[in-house]
Amino acid sequence: MLLCGQLAVAQTQAHKTIAVKCGKLVDGRTDEVKKNVVIVIDNNMITSVGTSVPSGAEEIDLGRMTVLPGLIDCHTHVLLQGDITSEDYDNQLLKESIPYRTIRGAVAAQAALRNGFTTIRDVETEGAMYADVDIKKAINNGIIEGPRMFVSTRALDVTGAYPLLGYSWELRMPKGVQVVDGPDECRKAVREEIEYGADWIKVYADRSYFIGDDGNIHSIPTFTFEELKTICDEAHRLHRNVAAHAVGREGIENSLRAGVNTIEHGDGFDDAMLALAKENGAYWCPTLFVTEYVAEGRAAEGRPIYKQMIDHQRKAFAKGVTMGVRIALGTDVGGFAWDINQAVELRRMVDAGMTPAQTIKAATSVAAELLGMKGKLGEIGPGAFADLIAVEGDPLKDISALEHTVFVMKDGKIYKNSFKK
Repeated sequence: MLLCGQLAVAQTQAHKTIAVKCGKLVDGRTDEVKKNVVIVIDNNMITSVGTSVPSGAEEIDLGRMTVLPGLIDCHTHVLLQGDITSEDYDNQLLKESIPYRTIRGAVAAQAALRNGFTTIRDVETEGAMYADVDIKKAINNGIIEGPRMFVSTRALDVTGAYPLLGYSWELRMPKGVQVVDGPDECRKAVREEIEYGADWIKVYADRSYFIGDDGNIHSIPTFTFEELKTICDEAHRLHRNVAAHAVGREGIENSLRAGVNTIEHGDGFDDAMLALAKENGAYWCPTLFVTEYVAEGRAAEGRPIYKQMIDHQRKAFAKGVTMGVRIALGTDVGGFAWDINQAVELRRMVDAGMTPAQTIKAATSVAAELLGMKGKLGEIGPGAFADLIAVEGDPLKDISALEHTVFVMKDGKIYKNSFKK
């Protein structure tokens, strides 16, 4: 049964009870580490967390492992395969068909699941139209393996602000976004994307980042406030939330005042904008690793701003943690290659000022709250979906342990089991 139109249909099967024995348990909501715990699962739901194994239950012994909820990545691009240069990006849009990109996207989704990410929010298809809806549907219908997906279809941007750019004016080149101008086009685009299956609406709120005379990151807003407010109002009226790519202060402020629900990247956050985000109850997905990836890439000399951003975003992140802004894990994988385990983001978050326990929550219960799935995802407790991962190390001491999952379960079904007893 679908929950709010978001969740995969539970597999049709005979009633089955599973008892997972855990050496250590980190439940995703508290800082407490429980030892020698038994998680009881009926079909795809957790029914109890205790010490007893029910009679007749199938036992899974993870006695030497640390068990956690399945991880949640709130910023992915399964239809993008790394775009370290503009040429990489252009080649994907010009030389790869949407069916071919969809196949690659399905493989990317499978990689996310193997890495321990049982849920992802995919924030736009980069010119591949509504292919994310098809990948989500194929996963839900059991055709391919992959995480639960919350999808955004085509991101919204304005004329002249998003690739493909720089080609002859005589050519009508494809774009990586849905181009809209004016409140009426914005409103219609929101309705169209929802018609074709969007769970979220994604907007590009700024561009052309630069360091201002004040030493902070600034940008040129894309949408007028009226346009962005129209997008938010229409999305919210239709029970959808809005994610805003906003890097500079101007884009962040425009987005927050218009009513977006999440800020993506947010490198230019300052004290005033962090306070506004907290006041509005907005979430922040900082995406730290991808900035390093782009800054060190083949085009780094042509985009020195990215190297400058690294220090700015780390300082903003530390302030956000201190001020209690709701920070959820978002990696921007797809912006970097899928052969890199996106859990590398967790180490950056710890290095930038979070404790390992806070970082785990950002990747589990806080991310679930961002998705409107509190109590169902991102935690281990009665009534939650049976999404579990296990690692051999202790992620509360070394967060990099989460880059090496040895066990992955989604909806009570095992997708990875490589630990040695």
